[in-house]
Amino acid sequence: MKKTRLNLIATVALAVLLSSCAGLGKMKKMAENVKYTVTPEVLEEHGGKVDVTVKVQIPEKYFDKKVTLEATPVLVYDGGETAFTPYKLQGESVEGNDKVISYTNGGSFTYNGSVPYNDNMRVSDLVVRIKGTKGSNTMEFDPYKIADGVIATSTLVADQGAQAVIGADHFQRIIPEQKAAEIFFIIQRANLRGTELRKDEIKQLQEYIKEVKAAENKEFKNIDVSAYASPDGPMDLNTSLAEKREANTQKYLDKQLKKDKVEGVNFDVRSTPEDWEGFKQLMEKSNIQDKELILRVLAMYSDPEVREREIKNMSATYKILADDILPKLRRSKMAVNVDVIGKSDEELSNLAVNNPSELNIEEILYAATLTDDLDQQLNIYKAAVSQHPNCWRAQNNVGVVLYKKGDLEGAKTAFEKANSMKSGVPEINNNLGVIALRNGDISKAKEYFGAAAGAGPELDNNLGIVAIHEGDYDAAIRYFGNNINCNAALAKILAEKYDSALSTLNAITHEAGLKYYLKAIVGAKTGDSDMMFASLRKATELDAKYKKLAATDMNFGKYFDDATFKSIVQ
Repeated sequence: MKKTRLNLIATVALAVLLSSCAGLGKMKKMAENVKYTVTPEVLEEHGGKVDVTVKVQIPEKYFDKKVTLEATPVLVYDGGETAFTPYKLQGESVEGNDKVISYTNGGSFTYNGSVPYNDNMRVSDLVVRIKGTKGSNTMEFDPYKIADGVIATSTLVADQGAQAVIGADHFQRIIPEQKAAEIFFIIQRANLRGTELRKDEIKQLQEYIKEVKAAENKEFKNIDVSAYASPDGPMDLNTSLAEKREANTQKYLDKQLKKDKVEGVNFDVRSTPEDWEGFKQLMEKSNIQDKELILRVLAMYSDPEVREREIKNMSATYKILADDILPKLRRSKMAVNVDVIGKSDEELSNLAVNNPSELNIEEILYAATLTDDLDQQLNIYKAAVSQHPNCWRAQNNVGVVLYKKGDLEGAKTAFEKANSMKSGVPEINNNLGVIALRNGDISKAKEYFGAAAGAGPELDNNLGIVAIHEGDYDAAIRYFGNNINCNAALAKILAEKYDSALSTLNAITHEAGLKYYLKAIVGAKTGDSDMMFASLRKATELDAKYKKLAATDMNFGKYFDDATFKSIVQ
């Protein structure tokens, strides 16, 4: 009797076990009936990540009511694999909080996942691995491929396209110069008095005209003559006085120019019959008791006769004005305008190389821009640093040249020295950001670029590169604007603006492998196989590295078995 009971228990336990395994076994066997729709169809890298959306469609009468499935999407590639976060589904009779799938009707589930990108993923398979559980039993399903991966077009961004900014020179070849003097007149008179013409400032003006005449690097531009009458007395009288003062002053200067044998100088003459503006300026600077009252009169009335009447009504004050203010308005002003002509480009270039000590800082910084020879530029900027050790522009520009020569460490040191001389300069912050970007520190580069507002168009270019790294392609396009370079074209490809990308690539005049490789991608994306093959062949001729790259680039996945494609990349 006891033996019979034990056999019965064993038989029941075996039946339960077989029942559990039967449910899991059936689901494993029928797993191919589960439909997976993957977006994108071929996985893509953006912003250093691989994102995927999987819509899982489970057929009716498939999902056992007592089963829990744990599914893990996994990217499998040569040398390793990377798993996405797993998800769980459960049958109707399972107690839990996971997505419930009906046995009778089936169901659907949408999964979103993301993993960091690594370059081994360029040729990979996205498989789903499933582990089923029913009661205490588990069963591993066969891995099932659901997509290919990974298109990594954004990794083609050329960080070496980041642009450093020089500290600009303020060189002016023509510098305006002026020498001025004033002549004062007696009330209601227009003749030039000897006492006025013998003043020091008039003598200095006479000497200045002689100096300009003798100087090889100075040219007369013109002479301004402005004559005035004080705002007291009748308007017609003041008009006549101002005009006569103007004429007499010009005659004096004409005589002086002829004496010094100066010819061809133009005069710009004007007269002001009643100099109310000059009167106002003198009043504002004065300490006259009724100063504010007089200024209010000027503000309240625009009619000169009313102004004069109101001011004369202040009899005590008017006497002070007549003695201290009005005489200063009866005058003519002379200004000799001269252009100081700087050294020629040839002279500057020669001195910058052979005798830089003869140049001021603006001249030597400018001279460095006259040559495309980086070694010569570097020597000139180093000379500028030697002569002007506290000039941040000279030190910064040493760094810019070193950067162009590929010496990132040397450039970084120079930029840091410039920053120690004057922190917060947009150009220096941009350049420190460029170094951080080239060293792969995108976060630090963004920090520097954020403090570089006003650095110039180079900053926008650099922000465009950062935007590509972050997967924000529309922002990258805005930053690049009308720039004609491979990074600008790449941003448009990534934003699926293929016609615009092709226009940019065709406008690039220099021959570069990347230019044609990007054209090949446009050809592949738009179904233009002729352009794709021709461009890819040109890219590999210019730079053999694109053979290996294309052979694993899923942009060309459908051509991997094509004989023409193989002939190009092998």
